[in-house]
Amino acid sequence: MSVNDPLPWIEPVCALIRDAVARDIPVIGHCLGGQLISKALGGSVSGNPVKEIGWGEALATDDDIARHWLGELAAQPATVFQWHGETFSIPPGASRLFASAYCANQMYALGPHLGMQCHVEMTPEMIATWCEQWADEALAVADLPSAQTPAEMQAGIAAGLPAMRRLSERLYSVWIEGLRR
Repeated sequence: MSVNDPLPWIEPVCALIRDAVARDIPVIGHCLGGQLISKALGGSVSGNPVKEIGWGEALATDDDIARHWLGELAAQPATVFQWHGETFSIPPGASRLFASAYCANQMYALGPHLGMQCHVEMTPEMIATWCEQWADEALAVADLPSAQTPAEMQAGIAAGLPAMRRLSERLYSVWIEGLRR
């Protein structure tokens, strides 16, 4: 599914996002959600040069906004989970937090609002389900350096999940602080 598909719910969701941002109510989006936030706030969504599927590394931007969101994690590569073929532009006024070798825009922040192309919310059960349901998609691009087979993704859980959990806990903690204002 794409935010560019002619689906009847996309514009109402974008209107809801714009309303929340106008009211300074923090919004957060993972993958399609990050794309929806970008589109709602004046960005665009288009095909990524390659599909990213599986475990990958993202590098933080070196600025005050990234350090606010990432703390000590801004100084090191982050482990993230990917499953996308499209990407967003950074919406006007927002700041890039992460990029990867295969997708320039992995994450952005606009005040208390956070949009992600990557998936930091994954659990072993979610990874297993995605690998089962969408195995054909993963296997079709597994020869790319930006993708992994379902077996590789599942084998990477033990190493990838703890590192990604540290990142997600930091991001969600900062985002939740925006709710308390």
